[in-house]
Amino acid sequence: MARDGAEAAVGKVTCAAWIQRRNDEGLGPRLLVAFGRGATASSPPLLDLLAFDAKASALDPEPLARVEMGDEGADAARAIAVHPGGRELVCATAKGCRLYKIVYQEFGFRVISTDASALESVGPQKCLAFSTDGVKFATGGEDGRLRVFHWPSLNVILDEPKAHKSFFDMDISLDSEFLVSTSTDGSARIWNIVEGAPLVNLTRSSYEKIEHCRFSRDGTKPFFNWKRIGYKRLSAKPISTLSVSLDGKYLALGNRDGDFCVVDVKKMEISHRSQKVHLGSPISSIEFCPTERVVISTSHKWGAEITKLDVPADWKVWQLWLVLAILFAASAILFYMFFKYAKLNL
Repeated sequence: MARDGAEAAVGKVTCAAWIQRRNDEGLGPRLLVAFGRGATASSPPLLDLLAFDAKASALDPEPLARVEMGDEGADAARAIAVHPGGRELVCATAKGCRLYKIVYQEFGFRVISTDASALESVGPQKCLAFSTDGVKFATGGEDGRLRVFHWPSLNVILDEPKAHKSFFDMDISLDSEFLVSTSTDGSARIWNIVEGAPLVNLTRSSYEKIEHCRFSRDGTKPFFNWKRIGYKRLSAKPISTLSVSLDGKYLALGNRDGDFCVVDVKKMEISHRSQKVHLGSPISSIEFCPTERVVISTSHKWGAEITKLDVPADWKVWQLWLVLAILFAASAILFYMFFKYAKLNL
């Protein structure tokens, strides 16, 4: 675990997100983390960019770049959504959304605030999400309004002022065609983004409350958490956040006591447990690292934590090629011996 340092001078981490930079060979680290920090008496709200050391499973103590988000506590980031390309991110604040570009210049990073009036005027948002292909961006507001924009033009694809009473959670499907959303009143809907219309209202009993929602990464079915788990009960404690790994193999469940568990999706069995990560404080977000079996979790009391998961390691690309090379060599040797033996018996 990695406690957030120097918090006496700067605010605690309010939200966090992984950034995987692509096609930037030789231009600094390719795996980063963005931190949104709250304001203190001596520091304004900040947006930090930090490098992640995969071998040590830890963040560098000093930020690669830091930008002030404003002068007031209301300017602090509440949520961060990173574009799949790794060069842009959107922060939700109490006033609206802010767009930032991540630029590598002269052997260093810069985080540059960019004008995006269509996002800045939306008001406080509870949920942010980019589609996997990076061409759609969705926001779900405290006022219950759903907006889906084309990226990067920010042309409106879908605008539904009364989608929910107030948004609770949201996710976009792997094929970028559908969006699932939940409300603070316990209702849930699936939307057809292409047609710009609701597809279905999910049914529930009067005592059920649908809260967190995620599409599986293979695109087959969504995961939902409500008071009665329809498929299988995975946690006896109330769930406070939900996340799916990018390869779709694992599901992370954070609870309101500060613990979390990781579930093997294929077996629907718990593969990892971490207790007291955010002691006595609900985990507000948890997100899988794009390349390593590591998660970053946040809570309002303890800030951010990095946790290495005790799950089977994935095969690296070079390991797969090595196995294929060995099999090819073994096949060649067997073929040569068979050919030589057959020739001697002629």
